[in-house]
Amino acid sequence: MSYRSKPSADPCVTTFDEFVRLADYSLMDTLNADPDATVDGDDHRPRQVFSGHFVPVTPTPLAEPEYVTHSKDFFKELGLSDDLVLDEKFRQVFSGDISAAHEPMRQMGWATGYALSIYGNEYIQNCPFGTGNGYGDGRAISVFEGIINGQRWEMQLKGGGPTPYCRGADGRAVLRSSVREFLAQDYMHALDVPTSRSLTLYVSKSETVTRPWYSQDSHSTDPDILVDNPVAISTRVAPSFLRVGQLELFARRARSNAHPRALKELSMIVSHLIEREYKSDINQNLGKAYQLVELAKLFRQRLTSLVANWLRVGYCQGNFNSDNCAAGGFTLDYGPFGFCEKFDPWFQPWTGGGKHFSFFNQPMAAEANYYMFWKAVRPLLAEDAEALEQFDQVGRDFAQAMQEQIQKMWAAKLGLTEFNPELFETLMQLMTNSEVDYTIFFRELSHIPEDVEPLKKSFYTETSQQIDEQWQSWLQSWHNLLRNHGNLADISKNMKQTNPKYTWREWLIVPAYQQAMQGDYTLVKELQEVLSHPYDEQSQEIEDKYYRLKPKAFFGAGGVSHYSCSS
Repeated sequence: MSYRSKPSADPCVTTFDEFVRLADYSLMDTLNADPDATVDGDDHRPRQVFSGHFVPVTPTPLAEPEYVTHSKDFFKELGLSDDLVLDEKFRQVFSGDISAAHEPMRQMGWATGYALSIYGNEYIQNCPFGTGNGYGDGRAISVFEGIINGQRWEMQLKGGGPTPYCRGADGRAVLRSSVREFLAQDYMHALDVPTSRSLTLYVSKSETVTRPWYSQDSHSTDPDILVDNPVAISTRVAPSFLRVGQLELFARRARSNAHPRALKELSMIVSHLIEREYKSDINQNLGKAYQLVELAKLFRQRLTSLVANWLRVGYCQGNFNSDNCAAGGFTLDYGPFGFCEKFDPWFQPWTGGGKHFSFFNQPMAAEANYYMFWKAVRPLLAEDAEALEQFDQVGRDFAQAMQEQIQKMWAAKLGLTEFNPELFETLMQLMTNSEVDYTIFFRELSHIPEDVEPLKKSFYTETSQQIDEQWQSWLQSWHNLLRNHGNLADISKNMKQTNPKYTWREWLIVPAYQQAMQGDYTLVKELQEVLSHPYDEQSQEIEDKYYRLKPKAFFGAGGVSHYSCSS
């Protein structure tokens, strides 16, 4: 998969000058800039953007930036020296002061526009202009694109200040949400779930912004206080940040003949997607129409696999609109996300997300996003009826492909080679009735117990004798199936590589960002280490702290069990 980088044995990039020489700007060099953009990148006020693939814009530097942390694992993969994070010019650029850059790196970043669709329905009313021309990267500014260790990467500042798409906001991210996204990206990669990656995290020692949030011990649905938060900039990295919503934007413009170049710009952005995310998987000798058929197949495979992986590890995106759906098929935009603790198929951490974006509904949200991708690309095949029919068939088969991926995932979680519907349905009912902790349950099951007692470590409630007997019956049926699937020791080992021991528990993340707001980053770095090895048995001290049920006090707690925004 293209989201994975090649391992590097030794750091080969030790200075900022060496880093700069890796710059290579395929997006800005091959796509169209907004013709109404400023020359110097001073383009920080909300405005309509009518055409072009990107807006050149400079980030807004943090005042008095201080290093918080960086991803040592990712630095190593990229062949970057850890010392780079303390290099003055490197720190300047990745805390928003791009004036420190020099050729071939540019003293200009870029932001992109996209359309908004929710569950396959197109929206424009949230756009401040009522036209849809104001949606896009409101506080995300890409500042670097280059080839590192044989792979093309794009580096994007989250919280880098306002862009034309900021819709009146300040373009800043707070330390709380920055710590969450930084840790989550590292964690998802360690889980082997495709994701954007974390590079660096800097915080301002003097700049703050006011955000609504939850008071201590609040059980309110909405934030009930205003909090002054330190401003931070995290850098996230991916092969590209192209989204389904971006393709939609250009398809909408082509459909309405918004300007003479509209269809051409749609064709250009789709070709750029193939170049950035799918080039190694698509035969470049194929005609353009058949390359699009292959693109549809590959994106379907990546997206269905991604969502199956989300279910495997208990992840809920919370707000899986098409503009939060990476066209490269990886996890992007860690806003109101969460991880399921007490098992609930309809778990939803975002109070504005409703049931349609809940845990077990993510496959349907993915299908809706895939439909918008299909709808956006389809006009480019209008002249080739045979290719168009193949393209349409790929879309029609999405639900079946999704079901196959999910069944394969559930079989793997249970140590089976084939999905057993009856066994699965009974298990879901028992897990619900016993109020199991999703992660602890499957990890304990990975030891292949013969009776229910070891599993009770994952139960949030006392069980009756009747439920215990139902568990025993289920375990017996499961064991009978396992005996036909090979050696139990090997099955257990494989299950432990499928079912992580350590999960994201928001009530253990909160103290980390609270301490970070006071200038103490110890817990952030401890969590980095623990979450970097989620499948491993770690020390007894770590197990006692991180492998345990959610305390009752945190159920229903605002900012822990749910949140209304991600700021």
